[in-house]
Amino acid sequence: MKSFFRLVLLALVLLVVALISALTAMRLAIHGHEVAVPNLVGESPAAARMIAEQKGLDLNVERQYYSPTVPEGKILSQLPPAGSQVRRGWQVRVAESLGPQRVAIPNVIGQTERAANINIRRRGLDVGAIAQMQFPDAPDSQILAQAPPPNASGVSAPKISLLVATPLQPQAFVMPSFVGQPLGRAIQAVQNAGLHLGNVAAAPPPEGSPATTVPPPFPGSTIMTQNPAAGEKVLTGAIVNFEVR
Repeated sequence: MKSFFRLVLLALVLLVVALISALTAMRLAIHGHEVAVPNLVGESPAAARMIAEQKGLDLNVERQYYSPTVPEGKILSQLPPAGSQVRRGWQVRVAESLGPQRVAIPNVIGQTERAANINIRRRGLDVGAIAQMQFPDAPDSQILAQAPPPNASGVSAPKISLLVATPLQPQAFVMPSFVGQPLGRAIQAVQNAGLHLGNVAAAPPPEGSPATTVPPPFPGSTIMTQNPAAGEKVLTGAIVNFEVR
């Protein structure tokens, strides 16, 4: 009996040792591929790329910013930060310094988008985000606002974002049905909707009916057909034609 318990105890000990060995091997396998991110701030992009590659990491220069403290052409910031543990092959994203701001921000408000683009790039700056806004009193493609504002100092990025005017678009809606309504009521509805009344003609008599004199349209006439037809998409200012009886 004692021999049996010794064998069981020995088996449990061996099992525990095997589990600990497996966990240790797994931990070493996982962390054996990890490296510490080096400090690249202050290095040139070429030197930073070489340092990163020696660690098995990739380098990507994403942006450029002005900096009064970091010299031009040197790495300004990095992500992940120095000392972070990452796997080999990880991409380190960095920003390059342009040195202190030496270019004045031009005033492009009131210019066309094309002229503003030329003016900005002529000074060695880039056009950033472009937003559009419908503005009734401004010519199409006129610059309404800019960021940073003209002659701004302490600018971080060499980009100017623009707000551009676009013409007001005519309102669109679905054409209602006027068939069966009195002409006078339909004309009032058309005008209230911002549409224009076109041709109002008398509808021809039904086939087989005796020939009679067709009376001219009057407000009490009933609408028989319309153009555009009900359900069609129309814009403000569209012309509506009727046939009445």
